[in-house]
Amino acid sequence: MGVQRGASEQEIKSAYRRLALQYHPDRNPNNPDAEEKFKEASEAYAVLADGEKRSVYDRFGHAGLGAMGAGTGFDASMFQDFSDIFGEFFGFGDLFGGARSGRRTRVQRGSDLREDITIEFEEAVFGTEKKVIYRKHENCEGCGGSGSAHGKAPTNCRTCGGRGQVRYQQGFFSIARTCPACQGAGSVISDPCSRCKGEGRIVQQKTVEAKIPAGVEDETRIRFSGLGEAGIHGGPAGDLYVVLHVKDHPFFERQGTDLHCVVPISFTQAALGAEIQVPTLDGAQVLKVPEGTQSGAVLKIRGKGVPVLNSHGKGDLFVEVRVQTPIKLTKRQKELLEELQGTAPIENSPQRRTILGKVKEIFSEL
Repeated sequence: MGVQRGASEQEIKSAYRRLALQYHPDRNPNNPDAEEKFKEASEAYAVLADGEKRSVYDRFGHAGLGAMGAGTGFDASMFQDFSDIFGEFFGFGDLFGGARSGRRTRVQRGSDLREDITIEFEEAVFGTEKKVIYRKHENCEGCGGSGSAHGKAPTNCRTCGGRGQVRYQQGFFSIARTCPACQGAGSVISDPCSRCKGEGRIVQQKTVEAKIPAGVEDETRIRFSGLGEAGIHGGPAGDLYVVLHVKDHPFFERQGTDLHCVVPISFTQAALGAEIQVPTLDGAQVLKVPEGTQSGAVLKIRGKGVPVLNSHGKGDLFVEVRVQTPIKLTKRQKELLEELQGTAPIENSPQRRTILGKVKEIFSEL
């Protein structure tokens, strides 16, 4: 214990509390040495806290205790958890964040629910409304959530006398445990409701209108407070979470609030420049292709992306243009291209391009 021979009762109690806090098995899982030290400290306290045993130990040592057949009377298995020792013996029930043991309430909050729905790409962009059908526990109308038959009420538990706890005496310890008969409620349902069989809840199908705002993304969760499972014995309901799954679009690819697409153009449009019609989610949009545009260049149309969720503004639409080479040419087309080739020869030697150079080229037209 680490105390002097003439230590007072309070000094002994403080020393034991310090050692028990340090070596309790709950704080030292899978540590047999700590468990052994905890038992030794408890056995020592059992002797020093008893006036007769302490007197014998002071006069004759540990052998004197064996001669008088005095056991410590300590059984660590009597404690359900770490707070039992300090809550029941030292009166520190709230030492670890909880109140002292007492009757537990039967009322419990209901569980949260999750429903997954699939929406179209355009619905995610512009927003929509969807009916969500799901099943949940509702408070039983027959008993009002109490679980007892109409006109009946729960009765006091005979095992614990309505206290929600039963006490055991182990040596000088008085140990309180949750009543096994009523699970700490202090009462039992002797006449259960015939409709819910004493649970206080029944399963029902429900429908909720989910308003989906513009700009939601895949895996967005929409929370509906209080629409989850009903609480047990009249407790508050949980929440409902609707999880959205957005379908892919056949033409557009989304990245945050921006959209990306690929549009083919002809060789002459790329060389001479042109104005082309580009599809957007709001309809066709005119896009100016600059003269001399290279295949793979990315052009931007501002404000034709996705709305910012729960805010103002929109993202942009990025259009990658790809020059298509004609497969079949007429005689006249061949003649013109051959004539062009003679006036604008291209050297076919390889060119080394860095990644940085490619990035600069892509954004030079933005």
